Amino acid sequence: MKTKELVHELKHHLPLTVFATAIALVVVLVVGYSLKQNLSETFFDVLHPLHIFASAIVASGIFYKYKPKVLGALSVGIIGAILIGSLSDVLLPWLGGNLLNLETIFHLPLIESPYLILFSAIFGSAVGIGTKITKVPHFVHVFLSVFASLFYLIAFSTGMTLLPFLIAFFIIIIAVVVPCCVGDIVLPFFFLGKKIKTCECK
Repeated sequence: MKTKELVHELKHHLPLTVFATAIALVVVLVVGYSLKQNLSETFFDVLHPLHIFASAIVASGIFYKYKPKVLGALSVGIIGAILIGSLSDVLLPWLGGNLLNLETIFHLPLIESPYLILFSAIFGSAVGIGTKITKVPHFVHVFLSVFASLFYLIAFSTGMTLLPFLIAFFIIIIAVVVPCCVGDIVLPFFFLGKKIKTCECK
């Protein structure tokens, strides 16, 4: 793993992570709690595949920028997006919700809609390879993940009230910021190896 290039990418993407998280949390605080449970489930089912799509763009784009190997970029984009997306949108909110006694139900789109999730990851990876644009997709990825994680908690938690809703913000921050940065930036570098190109931007 090239530490210098990894730090370079984190420097470019972390401010976007913080900015996207802050904006999304404010929007969710204003409108999220007022949404009905069935409406939140619909929002989650739409946002989760979009999150997978955006994540795959970033992971494959970063990999391909430093090592232009299509198969490697596709693999990192698809696997990374699905694993990290499932972790941040489902597994961590589900775990956090049950720790707060919200009786959160387990709902994993990868099992219930595998073709949609796989298509989102493949299409996103192809876009990432074709464009190598990562900053805007990373911002969108984090933004979507905040919404998807919170809508998951609202939709699939039977004990959701105002106080747990506010506490859930801390769960969302952990569930989004860490996995999104790991999946988008750290994971591609883990598989890049030692011989890679240098980034042309300053």
